[in-house]
Amino acid sequence: MAVSHRIPVLSRLLPAMRPGSGLWHCPARFAPAAPRRRQPGLLLALLLALLSLTQGCGLIFDAVHRIYPVTTNELDRICRRQQIQVGMAVEPFRPFVFPAVWTDEGARVTGLDTELVRAVSDALTIRCGTPVVPALHLVRFRDLFLLLNEGQLDFFVSAVAASTPAPGRSGFAYSTPYFSQGGLGAIAARPEILDRLQARVKAAGNHTPREQLLSGLTIAVQDSTAAHLYAEAKLHADNVLVCDSLPAAFEHAAAGLSPPIDVILGAHPVLSFMVNTTRRDWRLLEQDAHTPLWFTLADYAVVMAEESYTLRWFINDVIFQLHESGRLEEMRHRWIDATYAYPRRASEEGLPFDVQKMPAHYAQGSCRAASLR
Repeated sequence: MAVSHRIPVLSRLLPAMRPGSGLWHCPARFAPAAPRRRQPGLLLALLLALLSLTQGCGLIFDAVHRIYPVTTNELDRICRRQQIQVGMAVEPFRPFVFPAVWTDEGARVTGLDTELVRAVSDALTIRCGTPVVPALHLVRFRDLFLLLNEGQLDFFVSAVAASTPAPGRSGFAYSTPYFSQGGLGAIAARPEILDRLQARVKAAGNHTPREQLLSGLTIAVQDSTAAHLYAEAKLHADNVLVCDSLPAAFEHAAAGLSPPIDVILGAHPVLSFMVNTTRRDWRLLEQDAHTPLWFTLADYAVVMAEESYTLRWFINDVIFQLHESGRLEEMRHRWIDATYAYPRRASEEGLPFDVQKMPAHYAQGSCRAASLR
């Protein structure tokens, strides 16, 4: 069993404790001998003794690595259980993840990200020589990182922006991108806000920080997403509302609750899809009539534990093959550009999931002031 499943906190520290570096170097006399036949009880006692004798020494890394190697073969474990544990956000991230649909065959979820999950499971079936099925965990977006850290997931997807600076979010790794037109955008509904923002955009120079365009406005973001992290880093907390989901932000605005939402900041592809399909009373902020206003650029990727080296290589290879064959672009077109009814697609090609791995009382939630969190 991998370190992350037995000692999840310690496993997050191991990659930083590289033997041979100046900070973590140990005297040669403390170098561990070549591993022999494993005796877990004796070796664990040895590890505890080493921990008491050494503080911040590379020897800790060597000892733990010899007892429970960091680089285990995750693929073999997946093949043995014939199942891959996949996390997805229960909140809709259309068109990457649509709301769950209940069909005659059971619960189904669909979207661009579910098609990617199917491609990974199909490739694993070939690799393992036996069917490998995805077991979907539909949970709050903010809980995906927690479940992965606890070892309950092999990976998760939900239009996650790779390498977004996030305090306290360490020990995770990202695949090569499967979607490269991501980033943050913004939408507004009230005409006076749209006019004010358009005037600010025209008056602003190319070197004006984008966050200054939002000064004095109430900005809604979804909890724990890249938009939330951006707001924490660049916007005044008194002007930010943190919402449990995008539908919660739309409902807050429609109900006229205080403080009124001026702008929703979020994943540009998601916001663009929504204003063109289900939220036509909202408009994307633009630089001009043909250029959307971007606040960041980002690639979307699959998220795995940092020590999942073999699985990461495997998923990278799957994404590469999808790109080389042209299928990745076809997926982007059929989910982003095409017109379709997602419930029909869900019933015809959606992935099944266990409703027991979904929040028992899911609700779209509400919004609250960031300064009160």
